[in-house]
Amino acid sequence: MARTLVERFDEVMERQMRNFFETLSEKDQRRYAAIQARQLGYGGIEYVAEVLGCSTRTISRGMGELERLPEDPAAGRVRRPGAGRKKRSVPARPSRTTSSR
Repeated sequence: MARTLVERFDEVMERQMRNFFETLSEKDQRRYAAIQARQLGYGGIEYVAEVLGCSTRTISRGMGELERLPEDPAAGRVRRPGAGRKKRSVPARPSRTTSSR
């Protein structure tokens, strides 16, 4: 049986954490979860993942991002350059000419 040394938050605090978490962008969600988990120490990643409904891998990625924060390539952006859905190319429509009758 896994033993957790994390002191759990009360239900009100957990609900407030979830509500705040849902208002953040993906990048900020990862970083917020990472900060919360790091503050809790051993067992914090699993506990925060359970409370916020995200994966432990997401929190681990957030921790890595926090360590590389000074040289953040995505500063001021939600996604890395080149990430996300590609822009849709719109084919040119043939122009309609009015014919004289």
